[in-house]
Amino acid sequence: MSAKSKLKEHVHEGNAESALTKEPPRTLFATLLRLGPGMIIAGSIVGSGELIATTKAGAEAGFLLLWLIIIGCIIKVSTQIEFGRHAVTWGQTPLNALNSLPGPRLKVNWLLWYWTVMTMLVISQQGGIVGGVGQALAISRPLTQYGAEYNQARDELIKAKTEQALMRMKNPESPEIAAIQQKIDSLTSKIKPMAESKDAYIWAAIIAVLTSILLYVGRYRLIQIIATVLVSIFTLVTIITLIMLQTRDTWAVRAHELANGLSFRLPPANNTLVSNPVATALAAFGIIGVGAAELIMYPYWCLEKGYAKFTGARDGSAQWTQRAKGWLHVMRIDAWLSMVIYTFATMAFYLLGAAVLWRVALNPAKADMIHTLSQMYVPVFGPSAQIVFLTGAIAVLYSTFFVAAAGNARMVADALGLFGLHDGTETTRAKWTRNICVVWPLLAAVLYTLVRRPTAMVLACGTAQSVMLPMLGAAALYFRYKRSDKNLRSGRLWDVMLWLSLAGFIIIGGWALISVF
Repeated sequence: MSAKSKLKEHVHEGNAESALTKEPPRTLFATLLRLGPGMIIAGSIVGSGELIATTKAGAEAGFLLLWLIIIGCIIKVSTQIEFGRHAVTWGQTPLNALNSLPGPRLKVNWLLWYWTVMTMLVISQQGGIVGGVGQALAISRPLTQYGAEYNQARDELIKAKTEQALMRMKNPESPEIAAIQQKIDSLTSKIKPMAESKDAYIWAAIIAVLTSILLYVGRYRLIQIIATVLVSIFTLVTIITLIMLQTRDTWAVRAHELANGLSFRLPPANNTLVSNPVATALAAFGIIGVGAAELIMYPYWCLEKGYAKFTGARDGSAQWTQRAKGWLHVMRIDAWLSMVIYTFATMAFYLLGAAVLWRVALNPAKADMIHTLSQMYVPVFGPSAQIVFLTGAIAVLYSTFFVAAAGNARMVADALGLFGLHDGTETTRAKWTRNICVVWPLLAAVLYTLVRRPTAMVLACGTAQSVMLPMLGAAALYFRYKRSDKNLRSGRLWDVMLWLSLAGFIIIGGWALISVF
């Protein structure tokens, strides 16, 4: 594109931005109508991190790591808002902002190179998620007779293991334990020669193609509506399930168990399940709440929602400052409200994993991931548990898959411009975003078919995101002290929160890095 053409486009975008300038809402109801980016992020967050990683951490560690899960949700919000503040103040995309930071460069800032590596693992995580959707659909709607037989055999084995664990809890000396063990051995020998059903992979491919089409023709409002509806259904079912669990004496969460979960202690190694349950929790920390990918993704949705454009072109006037303060206030409410939603959902899933799966020594993994997770609902819903769980699992996992594909497509399209693969204009980014939306779900499905370990795919991405958190915490502080508008800064309490976030990120990121090596 010639310099003259770029200038014309810049002038056109500037005029369009002036035309879009709007005064911020002044009432609570009007403010609520302007929320959205946080709910989209919640649609991306409340999914693999909660349904798979958080639940697996509860299954492995029991109640003892509840404190880490809660901190993982709350500690990142200040960094999220600081990234959003920078985007609204300067109208600059977050990857562009990261690229402008001081530090070593090889065409782009070194942070973007690590982001590239992390994004490759995000695609792997998406593969694990679409695999989870495929498994859930393969159980609820098997496509082949063999798939139905495979499901039945797996369900019988998991139910037998659960029955035996319950018997041990009630009476460790019961003679029935040995009889159930014989049944388990018989089912295990029956399943071993069975090849894994292909139904989950077929369903994953179907879902990936449909998502590609929907994302290609969709727009922001469509994505926001789908994410909000699916997250609302998922959160409601999860919380109701946990509440109803309290009416079952065997499964109820006791006060002393909650106290242990908030005691800032680490669980001992459990040889029955894993050698180090803390490693799973650390990986979960990277993707529960606002993960590193979502911290970068959130400002893109704020820009697309229009917060920066509504503020208008930065002219240093008192009117601009007032509009900026108003729209930043809307953004803060959006971020904090979404945090409350996904924190409650995350706690509910962790407690379900600890209350049910940990007590019966079941660990969701590989092809049995969805079969195992469905056992969390058996104490409350009985024979209907699988239907209830599969409905919720499909809703939340697909919400994550759909929203994350849309958000990551926007980031990748922006990155391609920074790497010099296109001219970097907003129009070109929009074209690339639509194309990447088509490719992303398909690539995720291919990775799932090749790797075939959905839980491991999700946790690997969580570890990579944990390592990136300190980098983003430091970047947020740099934006605060070097690039913030003095008229839009928050007070000292906010600075303390940013420093605490960085300290937490360094501890978690360093711990995750050590656990890898």
